Amino acid sequence: MRATLCVLFLFGCAPTFAQNSTFDVLIANGRIVDGTGSPWYSGDVGIRDGRIAAIGSLAGSAARRTIDAHGMVVAPGFIDMLGQSELTILVNPHLPSKIFQGITTEITGEGGSAAPLNDRIIAGNSLTYQHYQIAADWHDLAGYFARLEKQGMGINLGTYVGATQVRRVVIGDDDRAPTTAELGQMKDLVRTAMKQGAMGVSTSLQYAPAPYASTEELIALASEAARFGGIYATHMRNEGDYVLQAIDEAVRIGREAHIPVEIWHIKAAGKKNWGRMPEIVAKVNAARAAGTDITADTYAYTAWFNDMSAFIPPWAHDGGTGRLIERLKDPAQRARIRKDMLDPAGKWDNEWQEIPDPGAVLIAVVQNPRLLPLEGKRLDAIAKERGDDPIDTLMDILVEDQGFTYCAVFGMSEPDVVLALQQPWVSVDNDSQGTAPDGLLGKEHPHPRAYGTFPRILHKYVHDEHKLTLEDAIRKFTALPAQRMRLADRGVLKTGMWADVVVFNPDQVRDLATFDHPNQLSTGMEYVLVNGTPVIEAGKPTNALPGKVLRGPGSEDPQRRRRDPEN
Repeated sequence: MRATLCVLFLFGCAPTFAQNSTFDVLIANGRIVDGTGSPWYSGDVGIRDGRIAAIGSLAGSAARRTIDAHGMVVAPGFIDMLGQSELTILVNPHLPSKIFQGITTEITGEGGSAAPLNDRIIAGNSLTYQHYQIAADWHDLAGYFARLEKQGMGINLGTYVGATQVRRVVIGDDDRAPTTAELGQMKDLVRTAMKQGAMGVSTSLQYAPAPYASTEELIALASEAARFGGIYATHMRNEGDYVLQAIDEAVRIGREAHIPVEIWHIKAAGKKNWGRMPEIVAKVNAARAAGTDITADTYAYTAWFNDMSAFIPPWAHDGGTGRLIERLKDPAQRARIRKDMLDPAGKWDNEWQEIPDPGAVLIAVVQNPRLLPLEGKRLDAIAKERGDDPIDTLMDILVEDQGFTYCAVFGMSEPDVVLALQQPWVSVDNDSQGTAPDGLLGKEHPHPRAYGTFPRILHKYVHDEHKLTLEDAIRKFTALPAQRMRLADRGVLKTGMWADVVVFNPDQVRDLATFDHPNQLSTGMEYVLVNGTPVIEAGKPTNALPGKVLRGPGSEDPQRRRRDPEN
């Protein structure tokens, strides 16, 4: 029933609203790209009480304010399919890096999630909380959502519950299978999170302790999310040499748990895998043809961004970050780690073997103030400065930074990136937390995708290279992810939908962030409205906080039930 409602909402059967002589906002004379992939058309958009009240020729209508969109595109607000802002939204709720891209909604929670938490995890994450100067004063999603709603936020936000998160609550960071009782506790946590509003269950299977989970464990957790209409989203177990096997695992989970599958940031990682995207596309198309509801998303850059400890084999993470640091300090253990990193036949996702060379690793974020001069430098250059080899330098940095270091890795080919982006079942993710060029967040050196993903696609792949049409790109930003996430009242410009709207000049929108200078806001978004309220007006931030928590289809939240009585 839920899926049926979603389709009805998205394609024109949204509820009607009583007409009234005055709009709160009237967007006039625009080139409307409605999100469905249909060709643009000329028209006006009238907004009242946070929703789209009318679309058409509205000349002469009364409005409290009018936006002249002549020569500009009017489109639904963009949906970031993996945003990572669950903590930074507590640091800067305006999230300028997001809104200046036209992002009005973010989905987050990649394997780990904001909740559930227990005292052990809070203590284990203390460096992260200290880095962002926040206190984790919640233990479940209900508490986290309450904190968001109390403070306000500049965009809408929904989250998955992480399979790794519930594993850490019950088992900790140990490399072992759960007992029957422990698996029952993990399933209970998933059920609770779904009732509190999680969008589904997620995995990030390259990052310990996630690799310790068997496929059967993941099927059990995904099955619980499926009972509440959720989705299974995954950073797969492998994105390089064994990427096809990883897709097979994701398909199996979807099939046996009876749940839709979303592959995050689909890629062919590692130089020896360049050119394999046609195989990956064929594998997904075959699964779809066989009846598996599987889709994917991409950020359309040739470098990824991750925790630098991902270069270390999973066995060395057993017991958590503290144990990892102990092993890196021990000469015998360190020698074993090095041997595994250099083993081209290793069966774990050996990310070290996927990089073209140590110059492909750029240090991005550290927590140790003494290491701040390393941000923005390449690993080979740092090794040369230290008079050491790159692997020892990497391990030394992790020890000095207590395992907190993040890096960008240049490991994909442009033709593979383009082919993935062009698939009709691929939407778009930032895969980066919301940030800002000033304040605490401005001290970091993020991947430029944090500021530029969506404008980059519009400028590079639509305007300059014609790899996508404007209508197709907007569909990938809006209706496609809205349909995937069961956001029945967002993602297209139709009467009755929430008024998440962007207004931009397609010839001027562009990203400015680079790998050397990433903390630069994108340009070209003249107006961005979230639930009918401008967060960008005439190209300037308004500092409004009109965002909403978006709860999943299993939510027992009374407000959601009032909005959607069929839920």
